[in-house]
Amino acid sequence: MRRLAAILFRSFLQGLLLLSPIAITGYVLYSVFTGIDNLIPNMEWLPFLHTRGVGFMIIIAAVTIIGYFGTRFFIGKWLFDTFAYLMEHTPGVKFIYSSVRDVITSFVGDKKRFNKPVWVCVNLNPEIWRIGFMTQRDMTFLGMEDKVAVYMPHAYAISGWVIVIESKNVRPAKEMTAGEAMKFAVSGGVTTVEEQEINAKDQL
Repeated sequence: MRRLAAILFRSFLQGLLLLSPIAITGYVLYSVFTGIDNLIPNMEWLPFLHTRGVGFMIIIAAVTIIGYFGTRFFIGKWLFDTFAYLMEHTPGVKFIYSSVRDVITSFVGDKKRFNKPVWVCVNLNPEIWRIGFMTQRDMTFLGMEDKVAVYMPHAYAISGWVIVIESKNVRPAKEMTAGEAMKFAVSGGVTTVEEQEINAKDQL
């Protein structure tokens, strides 16, 4: 009975291991989908808007159109630049707006910052290296010569911390792309190891 109970309990844990990522991913996608879908207000004279998915498609299309015209046409670009200028110079609002804008543009867009993966030597004896992303190649403007700023993400979290370190202790992570480096850091190094093991088994 004990052996049977142990097998059943282990099978239950294995089931959780297999289903949890699928269930959590599905829940997040469903929440995003329904959240965006509900942004369209109820309009009795337009009943088709109540159809599931229509609101989602309208919001996605509107955002795409705004992004296209806001970056490729002078009038659209001027309007958004003017709006951004007003937001950046409005007391109280400017801190929220600039913070959100800087965080988003750090990950996406033409001005994204987390695109230069580097290895950082944080200890010499013994040598300890951490993966990070160089955000400032020159810290002279803050009175720190021969130093660089590196953002270091935490494992299994969306947070991280910034360190200022001498440039001689930093070297480019040429063996990884920015996406692979972020995945390596956030997963605690597990993702890349698993991929290497799978490739090794395939070769066998």
